[in-house]
Amino acid sequence: MAIPWLLDRLRQWENEPALIWNDRGFSYASLFRAVTSWKEQFRDHGVQAGQVVAVEGDFSPNTIAVFLALIDLTGIVVPLSKSANGERKKLMEIAEVEFSFRFGPDDNWEIQRNDRTVTHPLTRQLIQMAKPGLILFSSGSTGENKAALHDISRLLEKFKVLRPKRRTLGFLLFDHIGGINTLFATLSSGGTLVTVRNRAPETVCRAIECHQVELLPTTPTFLNLLLISEVYRNFDLSSLKRITYGTEPMPEATLRRIRQILPDAELQQTYGLTEVGILRSKSQLPDSLWVQLGGEAFQTKVVDGLLWIRAESAMLGYLNAPSPFDEDGWMNTGDMVEVDGDFIRILGRRSEIINVGGQKVPPVEVESVLLQMDNIREVTVFGESNALLGQIVAARVTLTRPEPLLALKKRIQIFCKDKLAAYKIPMRIAIVSPEAISPRYKKIRQPQKAV
Repeated sequence: MAIPWLLDRLRQWENEPALIWNDRGFSYASLFRAVTSWKEQFRDHGVQAGQVVAVEGDFSPNTIAVFLALIDLTGIVVPLSKSANGERKKLMEIAEVEFSFRFGPDDNWEIQRNDRTVTHPLTRQLIQMAKPGLILFSSGSTGENKAALHDISRLLEKFKVLRPKRRTLGFLLFDHIGGINTLFATLSSGGTLVTVRNRAPETVCRAIECHQVELLPTTPTFLNLLLISEVYRNFDLSSLKRITYGTEPMPEATLRRIRQILPDAELQQTYGLTEVGILRSKSQLPDSLWVQLGGEAFQTKVVDGLLWIRAESAMLGYLNAPSPFDEDGWMNTGDMVEVDGDFIRILGRRSEIINVGGQKVPPVEVESVLLQMDNIREVTVFGESNALLGQIVAARVTLTRPEPLLALKKRIQIFCKDKLAAYKIPMRIAIVSPEAISPRYKKIRQPQKAV
């Protein structure tokens, strides 16, 4: 068995709730039985150790049981959520998927066998080592989806340390490194994973109230949507003890407002990458964007304002791109940061930092100021090409109520005058509705023509 320690824990907690799915509870004992049953299904369908198998769906009793059973079989798992449907065929080819289990909304399933042979040297190496694997695809926001191949036993190593059990909402997606981290952090500690049919603010708030969720791992974009919707006023969210946020920079204005409406919940910034996993983190203060990153299996350094990471849990490599690691195992994350002693503040992706005549402008800094204005519900700041300055600051704004564009531009100029340097104030404004967000609840920052 590849994960005897984890299966032993499933047996240990037996009648305690492992999962809430469709408002029904599933015990650790039932999850363990499902894992055993799926191993028999694998034999019946010819699924063997070392094969590449896609698991398509969202968190559910069957998808989780299949995932665990495949790891224990030393298979190579390719989790795919519904957001990948448009590129499904291409992703299957890159990963060289041999079998696929597709799960519907009622946890019904079908199997598909592909006439395909695994040829990639990295995958072949993992198979020869008889190690379980995991293939995760990047979001592809800056180009083609990259397929990261992990020896999943490395990723799971940190979960051997027993942590406090919590009722945790499964917000981050099934095929996201954050979602995988949520799943195994919950199961390895005897906690309960509370699933939702969608990630709308009302659905999430209802699940928190109904199932007394203690931990909400989420994104800054979702937290801002929660503030905009104001649906939190209709639910009792007092069970929340901690909200962790990551995957993109957090506007300071959003952090302060979340602190105000949920004063008893600890706010913790997290950081992770598909290529290395999730680092342990410690926020400097509850409402601070300064964070300390690291942990037993991680090292960090900052070179020329860019964050670099070296990790024991690092992927083996990409299946469709060159390795991002240098000869010493360090990876340039591409994230710009500021440093204050042992703490850093993440400014955003280097590719998203706006260069106005040589002056660097982090979009999140401008967004945080604009979000303080009356009638602005949401805003995305980005760089737009300019023949004289290289780039200028542009913004797409979603309003609470209609307002003429010229009046909005004038208000923004006046409001920002004593809060931002002149070169940081948006020169181009577009009013949009609604603002574009990705299936992973992150802002889509690709420049669009502003008016």
